[in-house]
Amino acid sequence: PSSTNTVIRYEDLDIKNGIATVITENIKQGQNIHFRASDKKEHDVMVKSDQYITPQIISIASSVGKEKLFVKKNPGILIVSTGDELVDVSAQPSPFQIRSSNASLLKAALSEEAIEAHMLHINDNREELKTGLNKCLQLFDVLIITGGISMGKFDLVPSVLEELEVNKYFQKVSQKPGKPFWFGTHENGTVVFAFPGNPVSACLCFYRYFLPWLRSSLGIIEENRYACLSKEVSFTAGLTYFPQVKLRMNEEGKLIADPIKGNGSGDFSTLAETDGFMELPAERDNFEKGEVHRVWMLSK
Repeated sequence: PSSTNTVIRYEDLDIKNGIATVITENIKQGQNIHFRASDKKEHDVMVKSDQYITPQIISIASSVGKEKLFVKKNPGILIVSTGDELVDVSAQPSPFQIRSSNASLLKAALSEEAIEAHMLHINDNREELKTGLNKCLQLFDVLIITGGISMGKFDLVPSVLEELEVNKYFQKVSQKPGKPFWFGTHENGTVVFAFPGNPVSACLCFYRYFLPWLRSSLGIIEENRYACLSKEVSFTAGLTYFPQVKLRMNEEGKLIADPIKGNGSGDFSTLAETDGFMELPAERDNFEKGEVHRVWMLSK
């Protein structure tokens, strides 16, 4: 009621024979009252734009009567795997074949971004690639291609993309793993990311380049993540090095990165233990225990 200025909790009363007796001495005027506009006032911003809609945001929207929210549309994405050596996940590979895993990884990673990507496989045949990719460029906003971009005899993707008038911005990045990474755009606006076929390389390129591009395109601003090396790391190739790391919090509240020793960029088994990739600059060969460097996380 408008005349009320204090509320006493039910558990602070002793009710007998229809008479309520206050059993606490700690009563202050205004207690247990949540005054209107004490949290937010009319025209205050309740939730800032350019962020993911969480359960908490849905709760706030419901509280203020917002049944519908304006959102940004996710792009239509197609994942294209290439290579005669790839077979379906359910198939039994012959001695020169492997099951297709990169497309599954990328599709699952995109589902965490609320994007239901499509998948397509094209063999190492120039005409098949040209016909297939030409159609895909007309139907999708973004193509993510895995395989067929290195220096092998059947790595046809870069030349086919150029024939299809996809403007190449760069091919090859001074890094390990994932050096052959290719990027370009078609004249109709379709964006093309072409990753190496090795699974660790494809994984790194997705989380280091594609995901930041996607989130930035949608206006999502994220904080950088950093961690301390748990032991010395040496790398002498003169490239930016991205070791896989397992992260943990020590007793001082510091995020610690334990480097994971793998068997090269084809060793997909190590990805199950990996929390992220640490970015170590190319200007140095040796990195001491305790040094702090940026980490690209494999989850939000």
